[in-house]
Amino acid sequence: MDRATILDWTDTQVQLKFDAHRDVKYQVYRDGEKHFLEVRDPDDTPVHTLELPDGMKLDRSSYQVLLRYVLLDVVAA
Repeated sequence: MDRATILDWTDTQVQLKFDAHRDVKYQVYRDGEKHFLEVRDPDDTPVHTLELPDGMKLDRSSYQVLLRYVLLDVVAA
């Protein structure tokens, strides 16, 4: 497969419920025809990789919103 980085690793603090937050880092990459948002803890432990829908092009603030949903809905489940 042909893998290309769209957004390199970015450290961020994601606001969760009730004034709680979680420090994570994320990257966005393309692997073949598919796009992914990969989330890891600051110590490089994998948290979750989300396949983005075809044609989804987002700006940095939109990735932050996706991170919050991943951490609240997918990881917490």
